[in-house]
Amino acid sequence: MGSLQHHRLSKLELFKRVLFITLGAALVSVGLEIFLVPNHIIDGGIVGISIMASHLSSLPLGLFLFLLNLPFLFLGYKQIGKTFALSTLYGVSVMSLGTFLLHPVPPLTVEPFLAAIFGGVILGIGVGMVIRFGGSLDGTEIVAILFNKRLPFSVGETVMFFNLFILGSAGFVFGWDRAMYSLIAYYIAFRLIDVTIEGFDESKAVWIISEEAKEIGAAIMSRLGRGVTYLHGEGGFTGGSKRVIFCVITRLEEAKMKSIVHELDPVAFLAVGNIHDVKGGRFKKRDIH
Repeated sequence: MGSLQHHRLSKLELFKRVLFITLGAALVSVGLEIFLVPNHIIDGGIVGISIMASHLSSLPLGLFLFLLNLPFLFLGYKQIGKTFALSTLYGVSVMSLGTFLLHPVPPLTVEPFLAAIFGGVILGIGVGMVIRFGGSLDGTEIVAILFNKRLPFSVGETVMFFNLFILGSAGFVFGWDRAMYSLIAYYIAFRLIDVTIEGFDESKAVWIISEEAKEIGAAIMSRLGRGVTYLHGEGGFTGGSKRVIFCVITRLEEAKMKSIVHELDPVAFLAVGNIHDVKGGRFKKRDIH
């Protein structure tokens, strides 16, 4: 019975992954064909190279998106794993097909600034969705992961170097004003990818060191509905025993948390940090009565 339940769960996970990668890749093709490409604005990575290659050769964009990504998938197959490679292949296929189907559709705007902003937003959400559900839409990320082992640069730095080179090339193909619009679109997409991966309900980790730890912990549980964990610490200067409260809250609860701590102990040490993901434990919020 247990294995059957697990099998069902994995099917549900697979369905969720396919659904969101399809949706994300479809959004990217909308961002490209309805906003960026008709206005000669490019994105970074293989997408940027494909847009320029399509423009120079008059061949369909989807063809380049698919063919230029394939070698990187083969390159990275052993390094990044079968599931990631297949998810990426599927995402790239949906994106390529989407651009084929949307090519005849007229652009929503011919104002390049609006196209850069809205194209960047849609692209960023689409790419973020695909990454969040275990795939990728761009071979340059795979190259960066492979190069990372051989070069003294991080994956992010390698991707940025590729993209600056590609966005610079747009100046020669489409003119320098379009290259600047491309930079705007790329920056917006980059920020939106982060937001989509982390989710809008960004979590915060909170550490509180106070003599009134028990009272503060009780107030957080009753007034915020959040679970707390008490840790035992030792003061570096005094060597005295310290009680540390650790808990995870959402961004929207931060102000209330600070006011609770200040009210009960104005001299308490309070540190708040961003965290990307929360799994398991008692993170689910209790109802506050």
